[in-house]
Amino acid sequence: MFTRRHALTAALLTSLALPASARAEEITVFAAASLKNALDTIAADWQQQTGNTVVISYESTAKLAKQIEQGAPADLFISASKKWMDTLSDENLINKDSRKDLLGNTLVLVASGKAAPLDISKDLDLKGLLGDGKLAMGTVESVPAGQYGKEALENLGLWASVEANVAQSDNVRAALAMVAAGEAPYGIVYASDAIADDQAGDKVTVVGAFPADSHKPIVYPAAVTASSTTPAAQTFLDALSSQSAADVFTAQGFTVLK
Repeated sequence: MFTRRHALTAALLTSLALPASARAEEITVFAAASLKNALDTIAADWQQQTGNTVVISYESTAKLAKQIEQGAPADLFISASKKWMDTLSDENLINKDSRKDLLGNTLVLVASGKAAPLDISKDLDLKGLLGDGKLAMGTVESVPAGQYGKEALENLGLWASVEANVAQSDNVRAALAMVAAGEAPYGIVYASDAIADDQAGDKVTVVGAFPADSHKPIVYPAAVTASSTTPAAQTFLDALSSQSAADVFTAQGFTVLK
């Protein structure tokens, strides 16, 4: 006689016999803070479609890379800097075959509240605009947005005059928050961050974009980590190059790289 107990046992044995790829998986993603709005949306859609779970840790690229170096259990790393991805690649901490340049971005100057547009060039009197106020930026020695910002200001001949006014933060979203809160009259962030703030309440104004040739191209590489044993990590990375993901990234101010 085939009882309910037999049925439950058969179901359990069947589930155990399924390959790992057929069962729901959980992946841990380390991602640059500037990706939060877009990546949260994409991850939610992917989880609904696949039944898998995505746990995302957002921080500055530098901090995340160092955590991976120290053995943090990440399956996928999305960096705002080629340099940090190169570092992990040189240390054999990523799956090099999985690496792809995913996105681009634009560096912009934002002002607290409403402000008039500015021509960002060598003739900009940024020091005069700041007065005694602060220029919010990511840490210029390690946070990619801060590094790009310093490079741009140096190439425009503006860095020396404003260096003493710079207020450095752990990541680009923290720099944006300083401007949104009125703690700094101006800040240097990514265009995608300014869009995210606009959706949250229009507390900052983009007053100008830095010339593309004033800094290295802003590129977001992504790769599965060498320590990952979860097939879903590659599946999620592939999904980030889908048309639906591209639509989300574009709406959030990113440039999708092909």
